[in-house]
Amino acid sequence: MTTTSETTENGRRLRCALFVDFDNVYIGLQRLDPAAAEAFAAHPGDWLRALEQGSDIDGDFTRRFLVRACYLNPSVFSQFRPNFTRAGFSVVDCPSLTQQGKSSADINLVLDAVDALSAQTRYDEFVILSADADFTPLALRCRAADRRVTIVTAGPAASAYRAVADTVVTADELVELVTPPAAAELVAPAAVAPAGDAPAPAAAVAGAEPAAPAAGRGGGRAPASPARKAVLRLVRAAERPLPGDVVAQAAWKADPGLRGSGWDGAGDLFGWLARSVAELGTAPQPAPGFVWDPKRFSEADLQPAESVDLPPLQRQVVEVTDIPNLPAERYRVLLTALADDVRTTPFVRPETARRVRDACQAAGEAIGRASVNTVISGVLFAGLDLTTRPSAVELAQTWADNVVGLCRGARMELSPADVAAIRAWVGGGLVPR
Repeated sequence: MTTTSETTENGRRLRCALFVDFDNVYIGLQRLDPAAAEAFAAHPGDWLRALEQGSDIDGDFTRRFLVRACYLNPSVFSQFRPNFTRAGFSVVDCPSLTQQGKSSADINLVLDAVDALSAQTRYDEFVILSADADFTPLALRCRAADRRVTIVTAGPAASAYRAVADTVVTADELVELVTPPAAAELVAPAAVAPAGDAPAPAAAVAGAEPAAPAAGRGGGRAPASPARKAVLRLVRAAERPLPGDVVAQAAWKADPGLRGSGWDGAGDLFGWLARSVAELGTAPQPAPGFVWDPKRFSEADLQPAESVDLPPLQRQVVEVTDIPNLPAERYRVLLTALADDVRTTPFVRPETARRVRDACQAAGEAIGRASVNTVISGVLFAGLDLTTRPSAVELAQTWADNVVGLCRGARMELSPADVAAIRAWVGGGLVPR
């Protein structure tokens, strides 16, 4: 029986089993970005090659997908079967079993994955493409068997589902991953240039090392130094800006020599970051300082969650769903700004998010890019078409419905009074009683 991952001249190579819940991913992407959904279905070989590159705390690795299985409903999506067959997938037809259209994809996927756990070949990693929290027990089973678990979502995955994974590729990252490079080059610079408004580039998702800034005076470290790569991996995978001491520990672990060299002559962590990892956002104050990925966050996101004193119910909702930790009045400002923007300007997600963020901050509310993007993604996943210029009330109702759905998906027990309180809060007081 094969028991260990391979080590080649170019580093580690993991033996992986890939399982694709096609209906879940395709429908989720359609709500978020229809062009990305079509690219996902039409060119699976492209995003499969991008997923072959990865990284973790031990460094970079490549994936060898020994199992490639795709589960789809043939009565709805049969036209995409040849695309996956051509890319080397085993396609399993999962027709609808109920009047509601529920297919057999879940049970077929789980059965095949459990079989793979006991197969003669030992798979180092199980990669599951689905946002369906029903796969949480499967992920737990894989972890118990000492296998890596990577979840690729195309929708709002429950926090418990994400927590059992070693790596999570978010819906925004998946959009970037499946978008053809040629299409990305046609996007106007204004749509992608502002830091923090576009999803992380596919290279970041796949763990590739981007071009480094030129070394500063005084003998900068090599562009691909272990500390630089470790910090990039850590910050780009983080769900929020990280404290400086956490980033420093990662850099020291990767390159112990930084401790005794005064950060290679830069004096401190933030001086070293400015010289060696200049593409990251940094703020030395307040102590211990913060470091973030400017493609997803800004200084407005530095406000610690505990500084907003929410009632116990709302605090629990934030903890289990990861929605923005905002009081009702800030949700009202955000939802109103979003309604105003889509009413006057065509909806283009990155540009719209940037303008709404700017409008919120102009109104005196410290609402960051991450919060705006979460609300926009939430209403899109809930099925609201922002090109139809919905009102602030429609946005608030859809966002509130989405949040209540996330709570129930996380198995929160909600009374009618709880639901009413949540809707009034996240709807910013705009949801009719």
